[in-house]
Amino acid sequence: MNKLDKVLYTGKAHTTGGRDGQSKSDDGKLEVKLSPPGQGTGTNPEQMFAAGYSACFIGAMKAVAGKQKIQLPADLAVDAEVDLGPIKEGAAYGIAARMNVSLPGMDRTAAQQLIDAAHQVCPYSNATRGNIDVQINLV
Repeated sequence: MNKLDKVLYTGKAHTTGGRDGQSKSDDGKLEVKLSPPGQGTGTNPEQMFAAGYSACFIGAMKAVAGKQKIQLPADLAVDAEVDLGPIKEGAAYGIAARMNVSLPGMDRTAAQQLIDAAHQVCPYSNATRGNIDVQINLV
């Protein structure tokens, strides 16, 4: 298990109602209505995980690029997909993730090296490594 040497930030949210509820951050910057996938008008945990992971992964790429003095394309993007499904013959549920990384105009070998390095430093990648199936694809 990874243990933090130092806490840099703590995100806090209060959620009620589960997948049919709402969630609010303690600072009021996030307030979302929740709905099960494909139902209702709210978002769901898988969409929020996809948004969080993709944003975090871009931050990790920027951090690596900064240290390596690499210029990133202004229009870099990550399309994250988070799957929800049964595991253990339906006795439990799990998730899987795909990160489709676009680095337009960047040399493919350099882009792949950057993605591989970012995957080692990204907090979401470190949290999921060995726990769920994660695929990082250069598109």
